[in-house]
Amino acid sequence: MSDAPVKVIKGGVIVDPEEGEKEGLCVVIEGGRVTGLVPPEEAPAGEGVEVIDAEGLHVLPGLVDLHVHLRDPGYEWKEDIQSGTAAAAAGGFTSVVCMANTDPVNDDPETTRYIVERAREVGKAKVYPVAAITKGLKGEELTNMGELLEAGAVAFSDDGKPVASALILSRAMEYSLMFGAPLILHEEEITLSKGGCLNEGKMSTRLGLPGIPASSEICAVARDIALAEYTGAKVHIAHVSTAGAVEIIKRARERGVAVTAETAPHYLTLTEEATEGFNTRAKMNPPLRTERDREALLQALAEGVIDCVATDHAPHEDLVKECEFDVAAFGIIGLQTALPLTLRALESAGKGVKELVKVMSYNPSKVIGIKGGKIEKGGPADITLVDLSREWVFTEDVNLSKSRNSPFLGWTLKGKVVLTMVDGKVTYREESRVR
Repeated sequence: MSDAPVKVIKGGVIVDPEEGEKEGLCVVIEGGRVTGLVPPEEAPAGEGVEVIDAEGLHVLPGLVDLHVHLRDPGYEWKEDIQSGTAAAAAGGFTSVVCMANTDPVNDDPETTRYIVERAREVGKAKVYPVAAITKGLKGEELTNMGELLEAGAVAFSDDGKPVASALILSRAMEYSLMFGAPLILHEEEITLSKGGCLNEGKMSTRLGLPGIPASSEICAVARDIALAEYTGAKVHIAHVSTAGAVEIIKRARERGVAVTAETAPHYLTLTEEATEGFNTRAKMNPPLRTERDREALLQALAEGVIDCVATDHAPHEDLVKECEFDVAAFGIIGLQTALPLTLRALESAGKGVKELVKVMSYNPSKVIGIKGGKIEKGGPADITLVDLSREWVFTEDVNLSKSRNSPFLGWTLKGKVVLTMVDGKVTYREESRVR
């Protein structure tokens, strides 16, 4: 990594989420910030200036992942902040938002501060902690949101578990209004989903396994949006997987409810068919759904009903994935495959890299209230260089996560991150491509 005080990215196509592609400009970086977008003849040159040749590449605002499980503290054999952010940087992410279901649960300021400080020490991306809505994720007693925000939290979620009590959740919503911080909601009606391990439908019948019905998500989304509409709270619906949930979110937004939503690349790419042969690498919660659901999610993303794509990166060791399907852990890794998979999905809907920047950088930044999503003068030099035409194979050799629980291992993907920069410092570089 160079210590040059000034960097110039030249020759690339800059992508703006509102204006689209900009050619013929250099990005000038100094002191960790963008100091200008200028023609090549106006760019700094000479001793002390590092020039990054981006010819043939697209220059994107750094990607922001709203939904990551870094497993640190408590489950560091699955992942930790160092390995998780290394995978994030290789996937083009400059910021990740990590969930609270650690050990101890991130429900007190001490744990929040540990995450923030550890990320500063070893992180290859910025880490924004999400604190728990309820103590111990038990759904019974609210956490001290004010103290957690002061310690560095940016949002609140019991992700991995829904807040089962409507009364507790409504109080959390009212409490959050004091701070303007969003609640990120895991939508699952446990009385409908309990014991299930894949989508209730054709594949659950074929494999002889208990299913998780779409109604589990749909009922939970309907309840929580009703509470959000009543309280006026800002809520973000995590990992949407069903057409029914999309419809509820769409109608709520038309009424002016302060709701945003995300889906994940795997829901845009795979269906329940991926569980054929008891494939535990395709086991996740919510589960992969039907082709109708996949198409509805893609349309909602293209129309802006779903604002964001987030990975729900959930690393697990082989021991809990290479076993019987019904006892295997839920979840897959996704940081290094998210960009090409999302680009592929958007292109199938007639969209392109401008929309990718919106759903993977600009909109996520707005959800949690950080400055990002645009390469602009005065903004942070969080930047990702991508070769959009490059095909590559996702293998265990290129995987930087501690875990390998991905259904996309062995896939040929199109769109390769070749450099990632956080506050002007290069955190990932493919040496063979970028000079």
